[in-house]
Amino acid sequence: LDILGDPQNSYPSVHITGTNGKTSTTRMIDALLAASGVRTGRFTSPHLVDVRERITIEQESISAEEFVRTWDDIAPYVEMVDRAHAEIDGTRLSFFEVFTVMAFAAFADHPVDAAVVEVGMGGRWDATNVIDAGVSVIMPIAIDHEKWLGSTIREIAEEKAGIIKPGQIVIVARQEEEALRVIEERAASVDAIVRLEGRDFEVLDRQLGVGGQMITVRTPAAVYEDVFVPLFGSYQANNAAAAIAAVEAFMGGRALDARLVEAGMLAATSPGRLQVVRHSPTIIVDAAHNPAGAHTLGESISEAFDFERIVGVYSGMGDKDIEGVLGEVEPYLDSLVVTQMPGVRAKPAEEIAEIARDVFGEDRVEVHEDILEAIAAAVNLGEAGDESAPATGVVVFGSVLLAGEVLRLMGIRP
Repeated sequence: LDILGDPQNSYPSVHITGTNGKTSTTRMIDALLAASGVRTGRFTSPHLVDVRERITIEQESISAEEFVRTWDDIAPYVEMVDRAHAEIDGTRLSFFEVFTVMAFAAFADHPVDAAVVEVGMGGRWDATNVIDAGVSVIMPIAIDHEKWLGSTIREIAEEKAGIIKPGQIVIVARQEEEALRVIEERAASVDAIVRLEGRDFEVLDRQLGVGGQMITVRTPAAVYEDVFVPLFGSYQANNAAAAIAAVEAFMGGRALDARLVEAGMLAATSPGRLQVVRHSPTIIVDAAHNPAGAHTLGESISEAFDFERIVGVYSGMGDKDIEGVLGEVEPYLDSLVVTQMPGVRAKPAEEIAEIARDVFGEDRVEVHEDILEAIAAAVNLGEAGDESAPATGVVVFGSVLLAGEVLRLMGIRP
């Protein structure tokens, strides 16, 4: 980036981290800024179906032509850096590092008025942390990626709090006490200003509605009443509150035009997060991949959908807490179908099934390695043995990769 002239410094930015909720919140911030007339660039990861989803410019995935042009522009410099490091320690820029450079270069070339940047993993040593954002957002922190971030909430919080920069405004979602202590210590050490959920901003009211929910949010500058959020789950209401607070801070701390907040939230999407992909029966896709996300998934389905039977379809990565995830959703599911994800990191279906049988019992678990066959089996399980065909929900969950594969197989663009 230095060789390229630091393109990431040519526009202001908002930087988002956390364990769960950061992608949805990133997309909401992007939508709110766009509704306010700001030309935005958004960087998120991983992608669901098409790698170009990671880099969006003015709410659209970067075009194939612009993608190639951006790569052609930076490729000689990537090669130069790789060659230099090959002589020192044999390392090369990673896939994610190259994508980060591409995003920042594409945003500068467009150009955008602002960038909304999601951390890839952690924060302190994440490639995105080269930006000097005026506003950062830290969503709820939980145990995940222990191999890289640490095995305790404090260790993980220390990594994520590494995105806090001097003089910054930091929007902080509700946290476990230990995580909050770390965040506040880091903010105090660099004279950053903390805006904390429950103290400085909060969801005052929330009502379920058709296709989403109606919320009232209090922020440091205003109260926004009856804002429709076209997404399910109480956590999405909290994500919306954090997004509104972040955009307020980005805009200088003044109250936002209520009509623009309504328009921005109405345009907000969160593919792969409690996403209904089919009706009759209802099939839902969710990227819950850790126990905290699975807990939220179970509560959200119970609240937002009136199912008589719910059957899960699950697959997971080999490095995830599979028993913890299944333990969280077991009370909400009548049965579970284990399937197989593509990729070398995916845990074999039969090994997952062994864990699942310990959690659910032998008679509540089936294995169908083909994903579409697994979904069909889940539908049959939900509707079997009752001529009245009760209201059945099928919930496919376990990882972003699985969510993306289901969308791809069903021909749905994120």
